[in-house]
Amino acid sequence: MLEQLFVEVVGHNRTLWGLAGGIIIAVLNTLGALLVLIWQNPSERSLDSALGFAAGVMLSASFTSLILPGIDAGGIVPVVVGFALGVLVLDRADRWVPHVHVVITGDVRSNGTNDPRTASILLFIVAITLHNMPEGLAVGVGFGGGNLGDALALTLAIGIQNIPEGLAVAVAARNAGLGSLFYASVAGIRAGLVEIPLAVFGALAVQVAMPILPYAMGFAAGGMLFVISDEIVPETHARGNERAATLGMMVGIVVMLYLDVTLGSL
Repeated sequence: MLEQLFVEVVGHNRTLWGLAGGIIIAVLNTLGALLVLIWQNPSERSLDSALGFAAGVMLSASFTSLILPGIDAGGIVPVVVGFALGVLVLDRADRWVPHVHVVITGDVRSNGTNDPRTASILLFIVAITLHNMPEGLAVGVGFGGGNLGDALALTLAIGIQNIPEGLAVAVAARNAGLGSLFYASVAGIRAGLVEIPLAVFGALAVQVAMPILPYAMGFAAGGMLFVISDEIVPETHARGNERAATLGMMVGIVVMLYLDVTLGSL
């Protein structure tokens, strides 16, 4: 079984589980970012379909690996409270950096600064950091909670959706004027690096104070669903590719459900 193999390689320490999970999703993000060196000019339709797939995986994972296990662990009220806090934090962060989504499409705007390119780069860095924070936290919380099967399913789901996301980030970096394809791939790699320390933090936090587990699961789910609704869906529906993006999302939902149901028998 996959769980047994994971324990043999990583051991039984939940903090190390969180570290390993963070590394896995960051590596898969890197793989997606490096695809820009091979697939240099993906069409907008292809990117929107891929990001729709990523949104579907995250949407399903938010319920199967975070919200429902959180309710089982502590009831509906802590999960709802954590969920609301997650939404609030991401909403405040998004308002602190207004219209951050314009960078993802490569639309360079000044946003009130004197140098449009500098503003674009700054917004881009903040955007990818905000986007990946709830993903890393979710993986860490999953492993810290001790349910290895659910945590592995969540890790694989987020890792899979990180591949098209990493490619999209790298393409956006190039379109935003960040330079060579190599630099664009580095920008995509950087998107995943924030996930590792947050995964470790999430695993540590729920071990030190297990009662916060349902709150943490709700918080991570709220953050992920906010990103889906506020960033990914509007981006994938902004260029006339709504149907392709929607079909991609449906496929992503099915993939995550399949992983969640079958992982224990792998």
